[in-house]
Amino acid sequence: MCGIAGAYFWPDGGPLTDRLTKTLAHRGPDGSGRYDHGEVHLGHRRLSIVDLTETGAQPMVKDGLALTYNGELYNAPELRKELEAAGVRFRGTSDTEVLLEAWRKWGTEGLHRLRGMFAFGVFDERSGELVLVRDQLGIKPLFLVRHGKGVAFASELKALAAELGGSLTVDDTALVASLLYYWVPDGRCAFREAEKLPPGSWARFRPNGDVERGTFWSLRQVAEEGAAYEGEFDLNAVIEDSTRKHLIADVPVATFLSGGLDSSYLTALAARERPGISAYTIGFRAEDAKFEAMPDDLMYAKKVAAKFGVDLHEIEIAPQVLDLLPRMTYHLDEPIGDPAAINSYLICTAAREAGVKVMLSGMGADELFAGYRKHLANKIAVRYQRVPGLVRRPVESLVDRLPVATSKRGFRSVRFAKRFLSFAELPEETAFRRSYTMYDQAELAGLLNPDLAGAVDDVITEHADTYHDNTLSDFVNRMCLADSRLFLPGLNLAYTDRSSMAASTEVRTPFVDIEVVKAAFRIPGDKKIVKRQGKMALKEAALSILPAEIVHRPKGLFSAPLRAWMSRDLAPLVREVTNEGELVKAGFLRREALRKLVDEDASGQQDRSKHLWHILTLEYWYRGAVSARTP
Repeated sequence: MCGIAGAYFWPDGGPLTDRLTKTLAHRGPDGSGRYDHGEVHLGHRRLSIVDLTETGAQPMVKDGLALTYNGELYNAPELRKELEAAGVRFRGTSDTEVLLEAWRKWGTEGLHRLRGMFAFGVFDERSGELVLVRDQLGIKPLFLVRHGKGVAFASELKALAAELGGSLTVDDTALVASLLYYWVPDGRCAFREAEKLPPGSWARFRPNGDVERGTFWSLRQVAEEGAAYEGEFDLNAVIEDSTRKHLIADVPVATFLSGGLDSSYLTALAARERPGISAYTIGFRAEDAKFEAMPDDLMYAKKVAAKFGVDLHEIEIAPQVLDLLPRMTYHLDEPIGDPAAINSYLICTAAREAGVKVMLSGMGADELFAGYRKHLANKIAVRYQRVPGLVRRPVESLVDRLPVATSKRGFRSVRFAKRFLSFAELPEETAFRRSYTMYDQAELAGLLNPDLAGAVDDVITEHADTYHDNTLSDFVNRMCLADSRLFLPGLNLAYTDRSSMAASTEVRTPFVDIEVVKAAFRIPGDKKIVKRQGKMALKEAALSILPAEIVHRPKGLFSAPLRAWMSRDLAPLVREVTNEGELVKAGFLRREALRKLVDEDASGQQDRSKHLWHILTLEYWYRGAVSARTP
């Protein structure tokens, strides 16, 4: 895991590459490097994981090819053997050299062979071409800005924004999208002139200014092929193989362990491969957990650790949120309103202080195996629509009057009921969008400057287009595919990468693996959600190693006690941003609409804590963006 940057036919490209690379120092504190060849400049910051010697240093230059690479190849041993059999001689043991030689032999035609997480730039001294590549599932980020026939790129948007801020303009539609989702979809970028290289794609830049783009892996195609699959397979064996490969490292590896199914499953598999492995879990201040009505995840984490001989470390989440909020907003690159990023950052910081560089996370299992409450809720909604209106209306009226919290505690069941009724009678795609986004279309438009009505329409249409872009007949797998294309890369993988790398730590996600993804979409929806139990196929696989008490426990949340923070730590800041924030002054947000959100939350009638938290993150991001444009 590293930070990469570079410039190709860019004015003062060498000094620019140095500055970009310096901004990425937290991604690679173990070393740095620079490559120059005419109008081409490649930079690198190294976090040494495999082959800690200088033979793994980057940018790696060999026989006319130069590579700057961020990521890990989990099938590097197999590729190495194949290449050696073809006559390739290796200087070291790094996966970087394997990637470079694989590129030399196969070029873009071999990208589908790569199993791992990666973003890289490779320059061919003979042709003068630069190619940028991003992994199949969008685990690793790659941002770029084009100028004339040139391009500048970096692992993080903040590096480009810091250096090119005067020439970058905020994309209002991306900010509108972030308000809807509380993150910026992977197909958009917070600055209009910047872009994210799409997952599973490459871009080739030529000296004459021509640009060629291609796709080497399609999640939609994998899902559709999975729907046609009629054979049998052992899901546990697929996940076990992925976990084993994700443990490859020449440094200590630990796991996230929440006590939930996904992290417990991976931790148990990892402990079997590496006895005595360390794990990190989170706890909350007692008063915060009570106010939020949070389950006792720590109890389950301790049971898993004891059963599998895991060295468990508990991190209490009682952060100075007023200090952490601007820091996390900076590191997250774009407006991301999920407070789980704070949890991830604090866990990774603690692990790094203990000498751990690599962590395994259960990220991705919910998206692929229908583990979120929204998946089950949308299935229930189809049945709810068949209930006579004479029965539904009194229930809806009662739930509407119930408070979501008092001054001392919150009521999760009421929050869930209000959320369910907000989408239960809508058409499929609209209901799915509404089940996990922040506002309906009218609410979102009412929050914004009226001139942005067209942007609201665009964002809503983009969601519908993505949701319907498949031929799947399976309702549950349609939701899983939409989540894997939108929610997973746009939010969960994005905040995991940024927050972990802010702590100079690599997080690996064995569920977000091309072989696990193929297996997941071979499973029909009626095997994923059975009666009122989600993620059943994964649970059945996990029973091969985990006790039923862990497999079938109530779902926990990798989140934070937002309502407690909003009503205490952050209340003065919420008032300031609502009344005199930069977004209000700029006319982007309407002051009265914000005040309404604050009043609804304060009265306990509606849970607006997520809405308000994201507005705080958006405000801090916007302040940074405006200051970057100031000469």
